[in-house]
Amino acid sequence: MKKVRTRFAPSPTGYMHIGNLRTALYEYLIAKHDHGDFILRIEDTDQEREVEGAVDIIYNVIKETGLAYDEGPDKPGNCGPYIQSERLPLYKEYADKLVDLGGAHYCFCKEEDVAADKESHDQSYRFQDPCHAISIEEARQRIANGEPYTVRQTIPNYGTTSFDDEVYGHLEFENAGLDEGVLLKSDGYPTYNFANIVDDHLMNITHVVRGNEYLSSTPKYNLIYQAFGWDIPTYVHVPPVMKDETHKLSKRNGDASFQDLRDKGILSEAIINYIALLGWAPVGEQEIFSLEELVEQFSIDRISKSGSIFDIEKLKWMNGVYLRNKSLEEFHELALPYYKDIKSNVDLMEISKTLQPRVDMLADIPEMIDFIDAPYPFDPSLYTHKKMKTTAENSLEALKWVMEEIDTVTDFTDDEAFSNFFVSLAQKHEVKNGRVMWPVRVALTYKAFTPGGAVEIAHIIGREETLKRLNQAIADLTEYLG
Repeated sequence: MKKVRTRFAPSPTGYMHIGNLRTALYEYLIAKHDHGDFILRIEDTDQEREVEGAVDIIYNVIKETGLAYDEGPDKPGNCGPYIQSERLPLYKEYADKLVDLGGAHYCFCKEEDVAADKESHDQSYRFQDPCHAISIEEARQRIANGEPYTVRQTIPNYGTTSFDDEVYGHLEFENAGLDEGVLLKSDGYPTYNFANIVDDHLMNITHVVRGNEYLSSTPKYNLIYQAFGWDIPTYVHVPPVMKDETHKLSKRNGDASFQDLRDKGILSEAIINYIALLGWAPVGEQEIFSLEELVEQFSIDRISKSGSIFDIEKLKWMNGVYLRNKSLEEFHELALPYYKDIKSNVDLMEISKTLQPRVDMLADIPEMIDFIDAPYPFDPSLYTHKKMKTTAENSLEALKWVMEEIDTVTDFTDDEAFSNFFVSLAQKHEVKNGRVMWPVRVALTYKAFTPGGAVEIAHIIGREETLKRLNQAIADLTEYLG
């Protein structure tokens, strides 16, 4: 039995699209579940679409997500990651071999003429290449004379080509409907359709994992494998990641990339966990998986045929679980960069202690704590809360109760004692706790949503600032109510 070998073969055309990252993850899991190899190959043969810095993005994402590849400059053998643009003579050699084997032919048609011919017919039309009639000897003489050419696949106009896919089962295609695409362009660069076949064979790739949009192209690939007499790999075509019921996530449409999600403060391990479940169903009800647990449990037979909708709210929830599962010290280190605009002298660790149970995305932190340096402008409507049974009038009353007795609280950092103060005050006046605590929370922040209650907020901003804001709130409400 062959050792399982998979490959992630991204094109350096920008940020890492979520669909591409999920493909990389599935390839990694398939290989590692069976103690195989995971290979990285940069498919940079489409020079017009290459984006500067995109290769570094690929390396950084692979490193950050822990999807370590098994061949590379720092790995035994020093044989990767593979860069297709550094292997151009290889593709030329195999393209010429394929011509000799009858699986391809030299084509001298101009690209614009081929495009015009296709446009003049419906989508089912197959380009009738006149260069089929040119002998190999004549074609190579014309090439020797400097005439521009491409190598185009030769596909029989009869019969069928079939294959078995691990997700979609047995599929058959009429050869007459397969387009004879270009394999080697006039600039000497191979197309994706050819380079990936040559490389997959030479790198002993056993399982090819890719999006289901390549199902219709697979018969053409298989004809090339058969012409060379090579073993055909196991195919695993995966369903798309969807934006909604009818639209796929798309890099071209500006949909979320891995870096976009990281910039929102979503952890890489949460992203990996979430996208693993977009198209794959684990056994049981478990939803939170480490990468090691995914390796152990992953199986191809539980990959769905249907696309899965990317739900940012579900991902945010999952990220929140990861944040709360960290120690306070770990969370604090993650949160520190989001405290950089705080000017007040406050206990940052206390902020982290308050935030950790409540944060789902780290990038939300600045807006959650912007009250620390100064509260929002006075808004009397915030004091009205149906559940707490508060109004502007009774909030003013509650704030006055607080100020009459708050000197009995000697330590604003003693959360238990401070909480007991508010509870006792509510009991004394025979009202619910919220009738006292809600007005205090609003007075200290002038925000409807805060990262903590009255006790935590007072602890964070300190005694002096708390008293100052309570007095200001009383003055504002008194003026408002006339």
